[in-house]
Amino acid sequence: MDFVMKQALGGATKDMGKMLGGEEEKDPDAQKKEEERQEALRQQDEERKAKHARMEAEREKVRQAIRDKYGLKKKEEKEAEEKAAMEQACEGSLTRPKKAIPAGCGADDDEDEESILDTVLKFLPGPLQDMFKK
Repeated sequence: MDFVMKQALGGATKDMGKMLGGEEEKDPDAQKKEEERQEALRQQDEERKAKHARMEAEREKVRQAIRDKYGLKKKEEKEAEEKAAMEQACEGSLTRPKKAIPAGCGADDDEDEESILDTVLKFLPGPLQDMFKK
């Protein structure tokens, strides 16, 4: 019978009492070990955070050296300057600020239209040119 039980349980007859509802053996130092483990985990976490803080500080030094070398600004500084420029531009305005229009998208195309009109007028016969010029 023991052989069949051993085969069915995979050789775990030692823990048979636990499975059948018996009391588990309690380790008298279990609470002390758990506290030590928690303290070790806390210490490892602090070391890891300190290591990452040192690494980030070193990276920031490198980033700042690159910014200084090429005359770049931090993202936050750039955004603050743009925001200040937008507020300064619309201080007296009652409407929302207009967005900047890229060149060639219709902002100052009046000059181009005049030159196109002049070009077309050159190809028209004389009497028609006089009519359109008036």
